[in-house]
Amino acid sequence: MNIVIVGVGEVGRHLAQSLTEKQHNLSIIESSETIANELKDRFDAHVLCSNGTSVSTLAEANVAEADLLMALSGDDNANLVAASLGKAMGARRTIARVHASTIRDRWLFDIQQHFRIDHVFSTQRLAAIELAKFVRNPEGLLVRELARGKIEVQQVAVSADSPLLGSKLRDLGLPARLRIGSINRGAHLIIPGAEDELEPNDLITLFGAPRVLSEVLPRFSTRAVAEEEVSVVIFGGGEYGFSLAQMLEGRRYRVRIIERNEALCRELSNALQRTVIIHGDATSVQQLKEEQVGRADFFIAASEDDEDNVMTCLQAKSLGTRYCLTLIHRADYADVVSRNSEQLQIRAAVSPREATNADLLRYISTDRSNTILEFPDGTEVSESVIPTDSPLIGRQVAAVKWPRGSGLVALLRGSEAIVPGPNDTIEAGDIVYALVAHAARKAFARLLVP
Repeated sequence: MNIVIVGVGEVGRHLAQSLTEKQHNLSIIESSETIANELKDRFDAHVLCSNGTSVSTLAEANVAEADLLMALSGDDNANLVAASLGKAMGARRTIARVHASTIRDRWLFDIQQHFRIDHVFSTQRLAAIELAKFVRNPEGLLVRELARGKIEVQQVAVSADSPLLGSKLRDLGLPARLRIGSINRGAHLIIPGAEDELEPNDLITLFGAPRVLSEVLPRFSTRAVAEEEVSVVIFGGGEYGFSLAQMLEGRRYRVRIIERNEALCRELSNALQRTVIIHGDATSVQQLKEEQVGRADFFIAASEDDEDNVMTCLQAKSLGTRYCLTLIHRADYADVVSRNSEQLQIRAAVSPREATNADLLRYISTDRSNTILEFPDGTEVSESVIPTDSPLIGRQVAAVKWPRGSGLVALLRGSEAIVPGPNDTIEAGDIVYALVAHAARKAFARLLVP
């Protein structure tokens, strides 16, 4: 692919390394002369020391022939302008990095649509999403999100005493906007229909809104019994902690944030309606004892200091906290903590750079569809935009003859995301998510176009 990166901070550098290793044709625009010279020595790429919002610079980077432009600097305005100009100049897809507050304000004004950018993301919010996945399903085999975080994917093993055994799927009385996408039964993969039944130890993949999944999981697995209330303590009220609290509050989670900065505590109190803000120091064992952190279900360290994050998790675990999660800014540190999670008793270590890298790499494809999730058996979740000349336009989901081994699991239309039902209609510009077995990939791709 021909890829242009505008602004190479930590996120851009990490991604550029991955792209050059995969032999992509890479152009980099960096305004810092020192960084630009370093990149020239380090990467096999066309490096321009200039302003990424300059039309002439974008033209020199051959943006008109770019399959993908990613604006990744630390300046929201520069990223939005660069991505918007790149799209207008011919780039096939454009992506812009923005602050988490820009994502949160999208309900007021859709920046992405206004600037005609294909994807906007926040590093802080992506990391918070990763942490939230473990809170929602700490024992889950897999937890991922689709459709801008509005649809969740979870895998769960069906218990031998599940009340859903022995009945056809159409008779289970499951919520309308929930889909059993696949059933792994031993070595066999089943894309189920209404007449299929569940058996003990089936590994099923569920798609639905996070709240719907949370309510229905106990019916499949007795290990997933929902608690009446889950206590969550977050260390750090910066953007990571704030984003995480906002994702969790208002559901069945009782969230507390411990923050050292008094002024930031006041801001958090005004912005969060159902989160308790505590002005204190979570690195103090005495403070943790006073706040009874040992009784919490989750302790999540989300400060800017990696060492403080790890140490406070160890302290919380020693006091009795059930699960500890930590944010690790250095990717190599995150890998070490993850590999030693059992000894450290830390459930997960999330790296913002790795979370961002995983999110962006799904766009590195020349196909009409992006593979955004792949299972060990080769089954994938694909993301596809319905083109204006697609034969699917105007047809109901039930009227489409989906290839054997595939099934529609989510649909994003504007800002609305749903698990589609049989009577929902497909429109041009819809972003559809489908579960596709390896043998069905070509047939599914042909279905989308004339």
